[in-house]
Amino acid sequence: MVFELPLSKYDEYNLVLHGYPDLMFEQKSWIAVNTGSFLFRNCQWSLDLLDDWAPMGPKGPIREEAGKVLTANLKGRPAFEADDQSALIYLLLSKKDKWMGKVFLENSYYLHGYWAGLVDRYEEMIEKYHPGLGDERWPFVTHFVGCKPCGSYGDYPVERCLSSMERAFNFADNQVLKLYGFRHRGLLSPKIKRIRNETVTPLEFVDQFDIRRHSTESSESRS
Repeated sequence: MVFELPLSKYDEYNLVLHGYPDLMFEQKSWIAVNTGSFLFRNCQWSLDLLDDWAPMGPKGPIREEAGKVLTANLKGRPAFEADDQSALIYLLLSKKDKWMGKVFLENSYYLHGYWAGLVDRYEEMIEKYHPGLGDERWPFVTHFVGCKPCGSYGDYPVERCLSSMERAFNFADNQVLKLYGFRHRGLLSPKIKRIRNETVTPLEFVDQFDIRRHSTESSESRS
């Protein structure tokens, strides 16, 4: 909730992906970018890119044949049907002049992190770290890939996914509640408790307890 994206950095771009230029253009790797979470500008350019990206998607023979093309052209890709990430990498490589001018490959921080490696470490993260350190410790989004609680199948038990999602929600909620002197009793509890007594002037010290402000000031003092 308190993660502040460096949006001014992307003024000239329409698509922001987590990725690495060397893996993309030198190795043509199928993991050069990650499409788990990305930033899209609402504009005609983005609609045109989606139109160019979508044809590999229809399930059945089209996706299977497209998968063969992607495996043949992207380093390290196993043989399976087309997926959105490989399709986008292939599109950006094969039509580089058309699209890459408006694409920013971000790797100074993580746009998202894999939930299974994050949700059990939230307490540690809130004590030691702050968002946007440039590694997996506190990404912009907790990505619940493999969780399909509403579907007929998934890679993880529904109970584990739902309890982890509750922890993620309460972790985010605590970042807002802290500004006003409250927090959840635990990351699996909907109940909250007071951590500061500000009954008379509840908003007077909000800036002092703003995690974003505190992180910035701490970084500046260390430098």
